Amino acid sequence: MADREADFLLIGGYASAHSAATLRREGADGSILLVGREPHVPYERPPLSKEFLRGEAAEENTYVNSPEWYGENDVELLTETNVMSLDVGERTAKLQSGEQVRFGKALIATGARVNILHHLDGAQLEGIHYLRTIGNSEAIREDAKEAGHVVLIGGSFIGCEVAASLTAIGVKCTVVMLEDVTFERVFGTEPGRYFHDVLTSHGIEVLGGQELESFVGDGRVRAIRTKGGREIECGAVVIGAGVHPETTLAERAGIAVENGITCDKRLETSVDGIFAAGDVCSYDSVIHGRRLRVEHWDVGLQQGQHAAKAMMGAEAPYRVVPYFFSDLADWASLEYVGPAQRWDELVWRGTPDSGEFLVWYLDGGKVAAALSVDRSEDLEHARRLLESGADVSGKKDALADVGSDLEHIG
Repeated sequence: MADREADFLLIGGYASAHSAATLRREGADGSILLVGREPHVPYERPPLSKEFLRGEAAEENTYVNSPEWYGENDVELLTETNVMSLDVGERTAKLQSGEQVRFGKALIATGARVNILHHLDGAQLEGIHYLRTIGNSEAIREDAKEAGHVVLIGGSFIGCEVAASLTAIGVKCTVVMLEDVTFERVFGTEPGRYFHDVLTSHGIEVLGGQELESFVGDGRVRAIRTKGGREIECGAVVIGAGVHPETTLAERAGIAVENGITCDKRLETSVDGIFAAGDVCSYDSVIHGRRLRVEHWDVGLQQGQHAAKAMMGAEAPYRVVPYFFSDLADWASLEYVGPAQRWDELVWRGTPDSGEFLVWYLDGGKVAAALSVDRSEDLEHARRLLESGADVSGKKDALADVGSDLEHIG
């Protein structure tokens, strides 16, 4: 006999917290148990490389729901608790305490884990940081103050955001990356150059085309060495080498997994009544016509909400166009809808020199993505054109004209 029972078992933090809120908002009156492995109530991760890292926001400012909300809405919250296994046939979950939970519907939102560079010499030295949790962000902030010089490994979101935040609070930073230009892999060379120049103009050294070989130090890191032979002295290192979806629980339960937990267009897994959301969810996108897994804050929010409605019986497919944002201190902000798997043409609406532009990513004459810097008003049109799959190849002049009305395109 199970020790606990829950109509809705929500496993994970951020997406699960949004799912719990949606269940109650939509009128679900069954019991809800939210189980998360972190010691904090569920929180948002974007501030960890931005305002929280800079000391401009308190921990409670990152919470999805206040600590009181869970009791007030009859949601049982277990923090610092792992779900060790799922028996999908018996509809039971085993917690690390040994307790058994019998559940009706479940959401797996176990997120992702950072890629740790264990294989490199010196990887165990003190002063080498990865950013995923509130504790990581606090440790980076405190260590950076004493380090004098921090090396960031990686030229995408984490590396660039942390470099900007630390520089804004007076820490010298160097970004070391494989690509030649920041954000090049995500946005392409020319759009990426805009952000590259923003960083260097604020005193950040950016070293492209450099592959990390090892960490140098005795007990504590004092330098990094690249495969090209460069040795860069530093007092701390922050690594942004990407993440991988945390699928272990699903795999052990026999749920289909392929680059994430395999889900249908409703976000339901290969097992009826069990859903997935957030970084771990590889879903059948009706918008993109392909399987998609997206690691970003808004997707976790939207999928958590959609999964809640699906658990309540809604049949509608998940069809939200993925949205991304990033801030480099208060120097530059970007918004992006997509993501583009590939593109064969860029159309600029505005110019980088003005600091206000939108880049259309076209693939075969159709909008595959759009990158906005201070042109948020264009994003809804970008979403519409991406979702509709309209051929805009004959309307590129209108797409590029800052003064044109995008409402009638497509």
